[in-house]
Amino acid sequence: MIELAAAFAVAGAASNAVGTAFQRKAASASSRGGLRLLAELVHQPFWMIGMAGVICAALFQSLALVNGPLALVQPLFILELPFALLVAAPLMHRRLPPWGWWGVGGCVAGLAVLLLAAAPHGATDHAPLSRWIPALFLCTGAMAAAIALAGRGRPPARRAALLAMASATGNALTAALLKSASGTFADHGFAAFLRSWQTYGFALAGAASVLLLENALQAGPLAAAQPALTIGDAVVSLVLGITLFGERIRTGWWLVPEVCGALMIVVGVVVLSRAVQGITLVPSASGEENPAT
Repeated sequence: MIELAAAFAVAGAASNAVGTAFQRKAASASSRGGLRLLAELVHQPFWMIGMAGVICAALFQSLALVNGPLALVQPLFILELPFALLVAAPLMHRRLPPWGWWGVGGCVAGLAVLLLAAAPHGATDHAPLSRWIPALFLCTGAMAAAIALAGRGRPPARRAALLAMASATGNALTAALLKSASGTFADHGFAAFLRSWQTYGFALAGAASVLLLENALQAGPLAAAQPALTIGDAVVSLVLGITLFGERIRTGWWLVPEVCGALMIVVGVVVLSRAVQGITLVPSASGEENPAT
């Protein structure tokens, strides 16, 4: 089951990367905004491919969470960043800089070391309300605090990092709620899924996370937002997996390779964030280069 969960998680990360890259490609070709942009995008093949990628990613994530621990599945979504870079480079007619490959290697190797050392196990699909209440309170409180600290007038990099951290917390909470709702669907069917409060909780948390991410990307550089988003999601997911679903990781001397793997991931994500920022620059109508949004 663990191997199946890992396979679905990697497939989800790859699907989400394809979806993000193709959506950015479609949006970069338009100068419109708001509802007019959406009306134009739905007629573009690139955007439809992107949406298919996002839908497949959500399906793969649900399957991964049903079959394995949250502490395993969510960290594997770190692979979305190198996947997105590898897809976006040829799509945007740009080359991955040589140092970008070091970032890819750091992410992949660090993730392998971390997960092999930690060996997350012991997952269940459900948690009692006595665990959900403090988890919801702490997650929403942390998100609210990050938003408050990211108020206008703060340095752009700090605002981007804080808003991305709020989005990461929301992503982790969304995944925890999705895991519970998916477990309900697998055990009791679609009617029980619709009656579960977690079903509507993950929809609400997911929408809030997307909104916070958009604000983070507008507030400051991607190099500040992406590490906070990627690392924050993995860390909060690990905590939620342990406290909500009784998941366990190896401790003792295993903490040494776990810390080494985590540090490799951090360095790799920082390097890749700078590479992604360079690749997602696209020519504007005036001939200058602007970030794709």
